[in-house]
Amino acid sequence: MTPIALLARLGRTALSALAAVGRAALFALSVFSHMLRPPFYPRELFQALLNIGWLSLPVVGLTAIFTGGALALQIYAGGARFNAEAVVPQIVAIGMVRELGPVLVGLMIAARVTSSIAAEIATMKVTEQIDALVTLSTHPMKYLVAPRVLAALVTVPVLVAVGDIIGILGGYTVATQNLGFNPAAYLKNTVDFLEAHDILSSLTKGAVFGTIAALMGCYYGMTSGRGAQGVGRATKGSVEAAAVLILAANFVLTGVFFSL
Repeated sequence: MTPIALLARLGRTALSALAAVGRAALFALSVFSHMLRPPFYPRELFQALLNIGWLSLPVVGLTAIFTGGALALQIYAGGARFNAEAVVPQIVAIGMVRELGPVLVGLMIAARVTSSIAAEIATMKVTEQIDALVTLSTHPMKYLVAPRVLAALVTVPVLVAVGDIIGILGGYTVATQNLGFNPAAYLKNTVDFLEAHDILSSLTKGAVFGTIAALMGCYYGMTSGRGAQGVGRATKGSVEAAAVLILAANFVLTGVFFSL
């Protein structure tokens, strides 16, 4: 391949990537505009709140409690090398609240909710149910997309808060039952170390990650190809895009809150 051909291929790839980013950005702007204007569909919103929030609690809770317990063990093992075992409560708290809690919940939502939304909407497109909505003068963005994105925006911060608490509880259980920490002292160190800034950072990340997860599921579902292969590609692409964007957003938000 000649250098000119290589540059041409790189240019086409870059332009294609930029075009995809532009389409996703325009889709997001359209979603937010529809969220603010009637008509509204409270039944669809309630169903989305149930599916995204309540039904995600088991996987979020299990992920958080095992992560908190493993984090306590790892910090204790590492701190023992420097006679710093006493920092376990503080590091578990800051690690779960500022980083691990929001990121793990975001990735769990991407795995569970994003794939479900993408598959559901893509299947509706393949079976022409979306065309039927248009025929009935129902805007698909308002009926299918806006309730799901709003539900994720509202519920994922709550899931993050629950995950943070359960993760700290997992670390507390391991530290007090296996590592010899005093329960009252452990809780006091945890409460004294956490600040409002840490909690605000965690909840903000949850809102952003939830929005990203729902948007990617809806975007890939609405733009999927026809047939079973189109549904499969939409589902796979939505999860990949949501996971990468969540990790990238986490880096950006961490930098923003670090500078405040």
